[in-house]
Amino acid sequence: MPSRAPVSVIGVPLDLGAGRRGVDMGPSAMRHARLVEKIRSLGRGVVDEGNLAAPVVESLAGPGDENARYLAEIAGVLEALAERVRRARLAGRLPVVLGGDHSIALGTVSGMAASPGGGSSRKSIGLLWIDAHTDANTPETSPSGNLHGMPLAAILGKGPEALTRVGGFAAGTARVSPANAVVIGARSVDPEEAAVVASLGPRVYTMEEVDRRGISSVIDEALGLALDGTRGVHLSLDMDVLDPSAAPGVGTPVPGGLTVREVHTVMERVAACGGLRSLEVAEVNPVLDLRNQTAELAVHFVASALGKRVLSGLAPR
Repeated sequence: MPSRAPVSVIGVPLDLGAGRRGVDMGPSAMRHARLVEKIRSLGRGVVDEGNLAAPVVESLAGPGDENARYLAEIAGVLEALAERVRRARLAGRLPVVLGGDHSIALGTVSGMAASPGGGSSRKSIGLLWIDAHTDANTPETSPSGNLHGMPLAAILGKGPEALTRVGGFAAGTARVSPANAVVIGARSVDPEEAAVVASLGPRVYTMEEVDRRGISSVIDEALGLALDGTRGVHLSLDMDVLDPSAAPGVGTPVPGGLTVREVHTVMERVAACGGLRSLEVAEVNPVLDLRNQTAELAVHFVASALGKRVLSGLAPR
């Protein structure tokens, strides 16, 4: 059955890691879509912790290294996020993190993977990465230098020290075992990034495999991998995993994505497994959206992951 832990909502209005402006307004757009009220309607306690402080481009002198743009500034935000997530976890609450660009995932996972005394617990958490991209670039492989394309590599221990040290970890430490890391929905991977993915070893379900096998088969197998030997799973949802016809408000849309119903299936299976320990939603860009459509979908997905069902009280068949 779904966990009934109270929820901490944490906004991270960060867009320094993205190639287009606007995702810094994602937390506000999801709150405007009544995120907190919908979570409360599920019978859960909710603490809305507001937004972390995040610098904006206009306040900075420049991006620094063009191969890892705004690295120092982003790492600072991720450190603060890791600590906020850690505190919520130790208080017995389930962190729901609102992005912001997808670089935030490194902060969330670092806060969830850290043991109460500090240091690392590699097998403590599994990872479901629901995304059109694998986000496993490094400064050496990235064609853009944008850090929202690098968090999965850093979570698995590969990347610049400023990232792999986030959350008090030793440089190069993986927060998650590759055997417990799963990507679903990938359909855009940079050529050199593909070699990084192969070397790190997460299980990647491309859209071709999803189409061939069906989303139910894929998510059931993926949850088995993510939960094997772990104390639960972190769900990282990049809204560009959806087909752009359903979710226009994202910065890096890729045709041929998951349908709304397929993403709901993923969320419902995660809720039913009882192993969800934290989640985040990234890359909602209100500047590119139509009538807050993408943010409203994001809120519906969060509710599904937290246990909302069409007919509550009925056991699944």
